[in-house]
Amino acid sequence: MRICGLNKTTLLDYPGHIAAAVFLGGCNFRCPFCQNRELVLRPENQPDINREEIFAFLRKRKGILAGVCITGGEPTLEEELGKFIKEIKEMGYLIKLDTNGYRPEVIKKLIEKNLLDYIAMDIKNCTERYGETTGLERINVEKIKESTGLIMESGVDYEFRTTVVKELHKEEDILAIGREIKGAKACFLQGYQESEGVIAPGFHAYSRKEMERMAELIKPFVSNVQIRGIE
Repeated sequence: MRICGLNKTTLLDYPGHIAAAVFLGGCNFRCPFCQNRELVLRPENQPDINREEIFAFLRKRKGILAGVCITGGEPTLEEELGKFIKEIKEMGYLIKLDTNGYRPEVIKKLIEKNLLDYIAMDIKNCTERYGETTGLERINVEKIKESTGLIMESGVDYEFRTTVVKELHKEEDILAIGREIKGAKACFLQGYQESEGVIAPGFHAYSRKEMERMAELIKPFVSNVQIRGIE
């Protein structure tokens, strides 16, 4: 397992909890607007943190941190993910998993083993535009549908989230997303932010007012719709 980063304290990554965030390298998507270019494209060039170093840190922070966010990259690519999470859970921490949902079989196993306390799944776009948005020529959107269904029926706390990019998301796409996750408990629309770490720079964000209009399109389908990352 390649652990490429550790954020020792975050108030943002795990809703309602003080947490640490562990970053795993590699991803099966190539979303052009992704902020973690090096982590996705060249994980072998990133720091390789020993897992014992992670466990030693977490032992010291017991009573201060409540949870650990496992993020990436795409964590479900790691064969030892379940074992890693189990060891952290046994230390008394809550676990939040960030995932793109393209490995539903892994998500299912983690849910069945009661290893997850919160799941945040990225909904990249409506199914018709998934390949374009993820940077893949071929994509099996049935895997995305399977993961959304698993998560919604799991009993585990969760959210769906979409980073909204002007060049990739139109109002009709956002409306279609709402229909596709109908009945979900929470959906967050995130404003795009240009940075040095973007895989393909040059995209643009919508204004707050435009994002609010898009949020209204989803509200008939999802009980809790909020906007993140934009003033």
